[in-house]
Amino acid sequence: MASSTDSSTTSDEEVRQLYERYQAAETEAERREIALEMGELDGRRHAEIYAALENE
Repeated sequence: MASSTDSSTTSDEEVRQLYERYQAAETEAERREIALEMGELDGRRHAEIYAALENE
């Protein structure tokens, strides 16, 4: 269970950093790039959740 918590904490930190970058972005192009990174992170998080559910 510790690795799940560690993974969650790491993901939460990544989300926080991306959100801060998004808020500080000065152009729409920067915001779009960061939004794409957020989508990739979200996809990885969902994949981890589904993998965990399959292993139960």
